[in-house]
Amino acid sequence: MNKPKVALSSCLMGNACRYDGDHNLNEKLLEKLADYEIVTFCPEDYCFGTPRPTMDLIDNGKRIEAVSNESGKNLSEPILEYAKDFFKQHSDIELFVGKDRSPSCAVCSGKVYDKDKNLLHKKGTGLMAKVALDLGIECWDSEDYIKD
Repeated sequence: MNKPKVALSSCLMGNACRYDGDHNLNEKLLEKLADYEIVTFCPEDYCFGTPRPTMDLIDNGKRIEAVSNESGKNLSEPILEYAKDFFKQHSDIELFVGKDRSPSCAVCSGKVYDKDKNLLHKKGTGLMAKVALDLGIECWDSEDYIKD
């Protein structure tokens, strides 16, 4: 019998793909996912390399965008294209576990700012997580998924 598939933020597997070149290895989470086939992803590493400048989620009044803190450039389109391609290639993903607070992967823990960088709230959805949710995939922030 085939295992169900989970899309998991690559940094949580111990891959050094965070913006600063580090990782977020989470062994407790990996133990909890032992019955799944894990498919890792990192749109930011794929699109911009590691290390890279940080980005924030900005509400421009029409939509939420990922904006570089260094250049002010909107980085949303490459992340969204990556996400769409990822889920097209892995159409059998049953669960998405994203890195909490990530502008790409957060399910409901991302910081969202206005265009002047005033914090609006801390319950934002990262761009890749939003694509997963829009596809009807069950989605969790990593810190919430491992709570007992």
